[in-house]
Amino acid sequence: MQQRFRSFVMFAEMRTGSNFLEANLNALPGVTCHGEVFNPHFMGKKDCQSLFGYDLPAREAEPLAVLEAMRAQTAGLAGFRCFHDHDLRVIAHVLADPTCAKIILTRNPVESYVSLKIAQATDQWRLTNATRLKTARVPFQAAEFEAHLQQAQAFQIELMHALQISGQTAFYIDYEDLNDLEVLNGLAAFLGVEGRLDALDPKLKKQNPEDVTAKVVNATEMEAALARLDRFNLARTPNFEPRRAPGIPGFVAAADAPVLFMPVRGGPDQAVRDWLGRLGRGGLITDFVQKSLRQWKRQQGAHRSFTVLRHPVARAYEAYCRVVLAGEGDFYRLLTKAYGLDLARGPKVDAEMQRAGFVAFLRWLKIYLAGQTGQKIDPRLASQSAVLQGFAQFQTPDLVLREERLAEGLAFLAADLGLPAPEFRPLASDLPLPLADIWTAEVEEAARDAYQRDYLGFGFAKWGR
Repeated sequence: MQQRFRSFVMFAEMRTGSNFLEANLNALPGVTCHGEVFNPHFMGKKDCQSLFGYDLPAREAEPLAVLEAMRAQTAGLAGFRCFHDHDLRVIAHVLADPTCAKIILTRNPVESYVSLKIAQATDQWRLTNATRLKTARVPFQAAEFEAHLQQAQAFQIELMHALQISGQTAFYIDYEDLNDLEVLNGLAAFLGVEGRLDALDPKLKKQNPEDVTAKVVNATEMEAALARLDRFNLARTPNFEPRRAPGIPGFVAAADAPVLFMPVRGGPDQAVRDWLGRLGRGGLITDFVQKSLRQWKRQQGAHRSFTVLRHPVARAYEAYCRVVLAGEGDFYRLLTKAYGLDLARGPKVDAEMQRAGFVAFLRWLKIYLAGQTGQKIDPRLASQSAVLQGFAQFQTPDLVLREERLAEGLAFLAADLGLPAPEFRPLASDLPLPLADIWTAEVEEAARDAYQRDYLGFGFAKWGR
């Protein structure tokens, strides 16, 4: 049978049991794990400065050549251990390589954090003789642990996403499973090698097997700190809205002033364009693509970019009036025919009818943005959070201004560049009924449900407050 993998990588972190797993992998016939080959400070194991004919400078210059040398110079299946702070070029390369098997080793982050603190305190990182065990009780520091947790979670998310987009899978193994012989032999089967273990490696001993509360000097403080953490991420605002592109063709620059406007559709676009045109006194530059935008940035030297947020209720109402009621008919037909919404339009619509239609639209908008309708998200209806995240794929704006303080914000922007600020002229609303005529607490609540990410992320209060 043809070998499925050419090599393997064990993704782990410090104090997750990676030394023990490496020892058992090396006990398998035809398998060799070479340790932390791409550790920034050594190669393979502590104090080793060269491996496979490469020293540290050579490895830094050609990390992928070291990877190929490892494969070529190892009889059987070769692999290495890799932590989040190892060579990012190698991490990206092996994640994209389906011929490199991925083993992902995890451990309860509280246990790994406390174990790391003890190892730092005792300078004992491996234990082969139980009579030489060094012990210590260490302080649990909440902020330090949270940073440890966030780092571990971020790396796991990075690994999972890379595997998902490339259609690969990994062999996940937890610290608690390392003493399960059947699990380790299942790993051997995953790697595609014929050898199996008859017993676990006897050399390495578990360090500090006590309950975690017995290993710290402030167990009560630790429990209180852990209690406030959202272990299951229950406070997260669910987000099923698709990622957006940066929207560069919609960006606008002043013709002779170093200012770039990155509009959020559904905001005060025309009024801002008017101000920007008078700032430059030479019109506007539009129809950017990435190449021309980069060229503009290089030519300007010192420049500023900005965007403007509008209150979600006002933005949604603008979209309802312009996109649904007064649009070309696609959304109106979709909402009334496919979803059965009663959306009155025309000159005889009063405030009560307009309010009822708008609330119905907002309730539909909630399921639309949650990806439950099957329709592509229109940029005029997308959350402002998603739009700004799209900008960040190219460049985040220097300033995020609010419509209600726009005159002050634009004046500050011009002053920051040493330019005289033209007067900002907000456009009078031409909507059939003003939002003030139809706004109620019910409208606000429906908008908050639809645009929960914007309310939470940008701290919007009730409209008009």
